[in-house]
Amino acid sequence: MEPVYRTFAGRRPTREVRVGTTAVGGSNPIRVQSMLTSDTMDTEACVRETLGLVAVGCEIVRITAPTVKDAKNLEVIRAALREAGCEVPLVADIHFKPDAAMEAALWVDKVRINPGNFADSKKFATREYSDAEYEAEIGRIRERFSPLVQRCKDRGVAMRIGTNHGSLSDRIMNRYGDTPRGMVESALEFARIARESDYHALIFSMKASNPKVMIEAYRLLVARLDELDPASGAAASEPVLESHGQDAHATYPDSIGRDASATFHGEALPEDSWSYPIHLGVTEAGDSEDGRIKSAIGIGSLLMDGIGDTIRVSLTEDSVHEIPVAKALVALAGTRRGTARLPADPFAFSRRASLRIEAAGFPLGGEELVRVAVRRATYDRISHKLDGLGDFQPEIIYEDADVLEIDPMDEAAAAAANALNGSRLVTIPDACLLDVIPAFRLLAARIDARHPILLKDRFAGPHGPEDFLTTLLTAAAHIGALLCDGIGDALIVQGEPAPGQSLRISYNILQAAGVRIFKTDYVACPSCGRTLFNLQETTARIKAATVHLKGVKIAIMGCIVNGPGEMADADFGYVGGAPGKVNLYVGKTPVKFNIPEAEAVARLVDLIKEHGRWFEPSEIKPA
Repeated sequence: MEPVYRTFAGRRPTREVRVGTTAVGGSNPIRVQSMLTSDTMDTEACVRETLGLVAVGCEIVRITAPTVKDAKNLEVIRAALREAGCEVPLVADIHFKPDAAMEAALWVDKVRINPGNFADSKKFATREYSDAEYEAEIGRIRERFSPLVQRCKDRGVAMRIGTNHGSLSDRIMNRYGDTPRGMVESALEFARIARESDYHALIFSMKASNPKVMIEAYRLLVARLDELDPASGAAASEPVLESHGQDAHATYPDSIGRDASATFHGEALPEDSWSYPIHLGVTEAGDSEDGRIKSAIGIGSLLMDGIGDTIRVSLTEDSVHEIPVAKALVALAGTRRGTARLPADPFAFSRRASLRIEAAGFPLGGEELVRVAVRRATYDRISHKLDGLGDFQPEIIYEDADVLEIDPMDEAAAAAANALNGSRLVTIPDACLLDVIPAFRLLAARIDARHPILLKDRFAGPHGPEDFLTTLLTAAAHIGALLCDGIGDALIVQGEPAPGQSLRISYNILQAAGVRIFKTDYVACPSCGRTLFNLQETTARIKAATVHLKGVKIAIMGCIVNGPGEMADADFGYVGGAPGKVNLYVGKTPVKFNIPEAEAVARLVDLIKEHGRWFEPSEIKPA
């Protein structure tokens, strides 16, 4: 049976999992967390960074424990924090070392393990596993993993089973491929072993650097958990359209026979429920505006569907800068009202099949580029300086494009559009009472696919004073989510009043959503105690050397712990191999090893040249 993915009028009902003094899931707020960039053996630095994170609103702090020695020092870090009066829950981040996990579980409130590299094989070998051989591998994992489960159960320590797209085991890769399904099944294998011991203090995550992959994996995870949950059975029904004055919204009834928020009012989930909390994150999001936009698309779209109980925004910056972004995304999710119909296949990206038309002199729809529109007033303010805007050019003037505005709640208006001969560019009027994402999903469901759709980041312009971060994240979460659903042939950002900034946001959303690549793309991981070079400085040097390479994607990773799969979409990779040494990749394949860090950026440039992807800045043609 094909899995069914549902969205929720409220948050998805989940179990409550205690992480030290903080509860995740259930009726609790969406929790904000981060990860230390300091060396785990530097106790003073770890304590200082943790206190700084807590001061800006971080609720859970994760620390890497790559070895038993590092794991032992978690006792010292914890004691120093408690002596300072800081009770923030601590999480040990474990990769490869079950012994380190066993030690860490003595001192922390939660252990994060990655199924792809915890007691599992990853030699990038291709082989066929018989069912018996596959089960034998599961038995071997059970033997290595069960002691950690028992220790966590005995000590009241929670666990995150956190799959990364780039680090699936050989066994999973050979059976499911490098796919979201493989990510989900990998996590479920470990969860089943935990449940055999009646251990349920579990939290799941499905992280990837590509927002589309990340969204697909989380949607598939939630669908699979619902399939396994004895309390869930019915498929999602048609949306119920409700109108309550200013609060009109479209929502699904909850499939388990009660309002989706029922567990938030004290109703307990069954003991054998699979409704575990979900941790959201886009790994290797990068830095600056691009990292914030990519995070908003991946995390924001799922929060808008009612999915997510705790989040971490992974930026290649000092960790304190992650918290305001995470808090703003949580606040944005708190403004949502209901939801509406998803695309026919929410588990795979497929662009809605509109027809090609001309709008204000630009082709759009069909296989054409997703276009950027502005209002006439905006164009008039910048028309004298278009040469200075570079790639951020306005393409369509809204008032000149013969846009047909349709309220998706008006079935007669949708029917009239479907009766038209030919195709029209359609959008939603600013007077619409629905939220942006439900409104455009409903519009896409009700009008013929031949009509291209122009997306808006919000209706009726700015809603009172906002800072730029809120404006940026709102636009990225709303438009990015729809683009990842395959909806949208043009877009307009209305919430940012500055014309140049609104155009920059528009193009950067298109780039982050992977639907229109117009500049160099970077996959850059956040720093942590495993990092083998200064990520912020190195990223800046690589960008300075390569930022003019339009259409080239470069991965910058402090180590390879999350696996080369995180670089699956990248053309070239710059990866920490050892202290002071860098390995260079072409796609997933390492091709240059142990390059001195001082030479590595120049050698990366040479590698790009070797593969015919380099050109000098002077060769760039105007857009």
